[in-house]
Amino acid sequence: MRATNPILTVEGLLKRYGKTCALAGVDLHVAPGETVVVTGPSGCGKSTLLRCIVRLAEPDAGRITFESRDIVTLPYLELLEVRRKIGFVFQRFNLIARLSALDNVALPLVAAGMAPGEARERARRALERVGLSGAVACRRPGELSGGEAQRVGIARALAPEPVLMLWDEPTASLDPILVGEVLDVMEDLATARDTAMVIVTHEMRFALRAADRLVLLERGAVAEEGRPEEVFANPRSEIGRKYRRLLQL
Repeated sequence: MRATNPILTVEGLLKRYGKTCALAGVDLHVAPGETVVVTGPSGCGKSTLLRCIVRLAEPDAGRITFESRDIVTLPYLELLEVRRKIGFVFQRFNLIARLSALDNVALPLVAAGMAPGEARERARRALERVGLSGAVACRRPGELSGGEAQRVGIARALAPEPVLMLWDEPTASLDPILVGEVLDVMEDLATARDTAMVIVTHEMRFALRAADRLVLLERGAVAEEGRPEEVFANPRSEIGRKYRRLLQL
């Protein structure tokens, strides 16, 4: 299924690690403001797909086009410019322990050349957007709950005002009690539709509520693709039928 006027196009993406084929010719198209959830069994290539999109992993073959630029062939300095338009939320928070939440969000902006005052103001707005403000913004990572720390990570990805957000299982490291607060932030962002999002997650009820499209990967290839309710209503693959049973639909 091809998105209309895609901001991101992945075609025939192939990635091997030794003899293991992590991605076996994956196609993906994402329109501006669209939310795409990617899921599948562990080891099916979900995280590798995201890493290839920003060339944290180098593809072995295929084409990745972002805003009409071929990411695969970009020289490093031009790749850095493109990455500033793409936010990445990792499983682990990767916050700097000695810095406050506010400074963790502001630091990458300053490193990219923004004036410190402007960077801190941008960081405050990003933290407010994920429900963190006031005294929480002054706390260091060790003083935050897991959910708060991940929301700081989300704010850090949002602060540069990206046009595309990539999420690599953002709730995987959280206590189940804290998962909801992060999913609520993600759903609010999906509803706003001002940033395209590709979300790797196993939270299928979130996908049913918030995703425009669901992509099921299996053994490095796309097994199913479509609107979540349609995929689960009439799955064509065995992996689709397994997810349907898990949801008790």
